[in-house]
Amino acid sequence: MTIERMEELVALLNEYAHQYYDLDNPTVSDAEFDALYDELVALESSLGIVLPDSPTKRVGGKVNRGFETVRHRERLFSLDKSKTKEGLTKFIERVGEENGEWVDLTLEYKYDGLTLNLTYTGGRLVRAVTRGDGEEGEDVTLQALTIGDIPKQIPFLGSVDVQGECIMRLSALAAYNASAKVPLKNARNAAAGGIRNINVEEAASRKLSFMAYNVGYHEGIRFATQEEVHEFLVEMGFCCREYFRLIRQGDDWAAWLDEVEAARPTLDYLIDGMVLKVNDLALREELGFTAKFPKWAIAYKFHAEEVVSKVLRVVWQVSRTGKLNPLAELEPVDIGGATVSRATLSNISEIRRKDIRIGSNVFVRRSGDVIPEILGIARHNEDSVVPEAPKFCPACGAPVEEKGIFLYCSDKEHCAPRVVAELEHFASKDAMDIEGLSEKTIEQLYNDLGMRRTVDLYRLRVEELLTLEGFKEKKAANLVGAIERSKKTTLARFITALGIPNIGKRTAEMLAETFGSLEALACADTMTLLALDDFGQVMTDSVLDYFADREKQENIRALLDVGIEFRVDETVEGPFSGETVVLTGSLEKYKRSQAAELIKAKGGKVADGISARVTLVVAGADAGSKLAKAQKLGIPVIDEAAFLERLGE
Repeated sequence: MTIERMEELVALLNEYAHQYYDLDNPTVSDAEFDALYDELVALESSLGIVLPDSPTKRVGGKVNRGFETVRHRERLFSLDKSKTKEGLTKFIERVGEENGEWVDLTLEYKYDGLTLNLTYTGGRLVRAVTRGDGEEGEDVTLQALTIGDIPKQIPFLGSVDVQGECIMRLSALAAYNASAKVPLKNARNAAAGGIRNINVEEAASRKLSFMAYNVGYHEGIRFATQEEVHEFLVEMGFCCREYFRLIRQGDDWAAWLDEVEAARPTLDYLIDGMVLKVNDLALREELGFTAKFPKWAIAYKFHAEEVVSKVLRVVWQVSRTGKLNPLAELEPVDIGGATVSRATLSNISEIRRKDIRIGSNVFVRRSGDVIPEILGIARHNEDSVVPEAPKFCPACGAPVEEKGIFLYCSDKEHCAPRVVAELEHFASKDAMDIEGLSEKTIEQLYNDLGMRRTVDLYRLRVEELLTLEGFKEKKAANLVGAIERSKKTTLARFITALGIPNIGKRTAEMLAETFGSLEALACADTMTLLALDDFGQVMTDSVLDYFADREKQENIRALLDVGIEFRVDETVEGPFSGETVVLTGSLEKYKRSQAAELIKAKGGKVADGISARVTLVVAGADAGSKLAKAQKLGIPVIDEAAFLERLGE
């Protein structure tokens, strides 16, 4: 049951995130998204598994292909969050324990807009890029040049990336809407939509602003603290004086949060919380990162808002796994500038438990501008009716199967939404990476060419594609070529593409590295799988069940028969060949991220934490718990001097 709940949460969150990040058009409120996201995080933590397309592994949204794609010089992370002061207390205690004493923190506004990364070289603004997925973003330099408080020149002549939030002040939004034919819904989306608009004049017309809060990649200058970073930004002429405080031991930071939240309605821009960061940058290097968040920062989210709306109907959507997910369509309500008209209901059991009825008034909660949550019933009305569970799939009409509290479409082969989703996952960037195979195209292949299985992709001909709307010779040839090129892939990508439940990209990479071949993985036993790092019983059962399924075996054979083969990436020979290295503490010559790249370039692998597969630890100044754990396990440890010597320096 918990796995199916996770699948449901992932599907919902990914759709909501797509609307929010990629389309700049939130369809649900922050509160519902946060609640569902937190539920997913809790399930992942308790079960020790992460589904392949879980939003907890992703930063931000996809890159808009209407803009040039730019790779960030340093990755841009999202922030972990807490809705309670107790959560912040735990965060403060944790970073203090890591350091062995109190750790000074900084407190800043959490602006609600669009993150930008500005690159300055020789004092001149040379590029502005959106955060995107954290690894790469959209080049929006021309749009950013229309923002008056982004300096085009700064006194610092080295190279530096300045990060901040593009916002639209509420006064600017009001002025724009006073004369606009189509008024903008809210300031957050007005800012995001302006920057991500190909029409530069539209960006200029919105009178956007930029609030700087961080320095990323930099050369020619060093910072010891976030306080120094803030002072640098002020000196360079950035707008960042709105709120910045240092939290020292004994300070009543909780009272400061309450003061800001009380003053929130008086601000001329949107903030949805506050950000706490470790002030000491060297300690940040020691604390490190998770796959998505820095461990040295956290966002405090302000309280949610609540309104009453009416349930108009309950609709059922079909997921990739065939599960039917109920959604409540609400009488549209405006909360903080966002129109809320839908809320998830999870399953028929939740509908019954909350006594949700069509025609009834319900309490709807939101926080910020994205995602809704039905808290409960405000009142039933004379026309209120209990929604019935469907007996037939709303997408294909096949009989519905009950499995516990969930409902499933019984047609695995022909139900359009699940087949399309399976094909889309197979072709995705982390899987077979078939360029040009969009969801829209897959729907055409399903509807017009009768495609039902992933192997059918490799039998597509240009002549067939030319019968589809929107396809001409070049586009058809490009897609067939991309499908053909995808035949030469890696074992890890192929494992990801199979869509084994609970097995994501990183786990697929570990399985490929451990077993070396698909045949060996298919023959793996329980004990071998359980012995892998962070591999629990649920993940083990998922792998065993998948390869024991006769239909899955036939599908794999069919894919291999059409010519899919696994290339072996060339092994780099060097002084770290065969080593799995953990970096801890601060190095004088290199940042840890730079040192990690050097290790990989010299033949080694880099791990985040200490485990049995780690063969070497590089310990810089102020190394902490990782060093102690490595020494306890007898893992070899070298200092920075020995590390540089091994590099040949």
